Amino acid sequence: MENNGVETSTKRRALGRGLEELFYNEPINYEKVEERIINETPKEEIIDIKLDELRSNPYQPRKIFDEEALQELAASIKEHGVFQPIIVKKSIKGYEIIAGERRVKASQIAGKKDIPAIVRNFDDTEMMEIALLENLQRENLSAIEESLAYKKLQDTLGITQEQLAERLGKSRSHITNMLGLLNLPESIQKEVGEKKLSMGHARVLSKLESKDQQEQLANKVIEDGLSVRELETLTQQKDEYVRTHRINKSNKTNDEFKFIQEDLCEKLGTKVKIKNNKIEISFVNSNDLNRILEIMKLDDRG
Repeated sequence: MENNGVETSTKRRALGRGLEELFYNEPINYEKVEERIINETPKEEIIDIKLDELRSNPYQPRKIFDEEALQELAASIKEHGVFQPIIVKKSIKGYEIIAGERRVKASQIAGKKDIPAIVRNFDDTEMMEIALLENLQRENLSAIEESLAYKKLQDTLGITQEQLAERLGKSRSHITNMLGLLNLPESIQKEVGEKKLSMGHARVLSKLESKDQQEQLANKVIEDGLSVRELETLTQQKDEYVRTHRINKSNKTNDEFKFIQEDLCEKLGTKVKIKNNKIEISFVNSNDLNRILEIMKLDDRG
């Protein structure tokens, strides 16, 4: 029988004052959460768990995993093993994965029978926060998966969109636009998930009041191959399209780079500033930088 006092003490040792301590250090860095847990866990507490005893975290936002990336990770695991233990929670039957589901799936592909793991008795809120953080900062989620992850984090923490943007090192407009996608009809959300519509298209459509008009224009974009700029121009020029937030034309900026700056914020999912003939791109950590470089189709190794 486990000693609950010791278990609670271990949990506190691994998390300090809890995840909120990390959430209110600017910005959030998932690696610090996992690094703290691993570094402050004695080696004798890292155990091998059979893969068939594991099941997915119910709060895991990712539903689809990149098959090619999994195969690459599986090849590495087959040759070198799993270097970093996963984090799990004991459940009625086996264990629930809190962090490290990609490593589990890749280990299964590699033909492994077990995997190193750290067992922690996190509550449901902590399980959700860790899963969302890991995916937001390590994985290339679809636009809808990312939007749902932001919504869950905001609701769980009870913070504003601006506070969430600061905590995640994202632009406020990116968070607002991503959450706006959840107001789109399910048919359009599906088209965004299938990449028939881009994030830019979805952002423009989400600003319209009429669901019927949103769906009609979505079909037009797909059928006629309209660009984001063409769709934006269409919705602004015709009075029939009522926007949820009307633009005050007298206050519109004449900054010729404003559209480009907003477009880059959306494409890269981070803060971008264009000023004095310079482009400044913010990133949270090395994984976030690599994510941005991949989107830009650049190689950080030179």
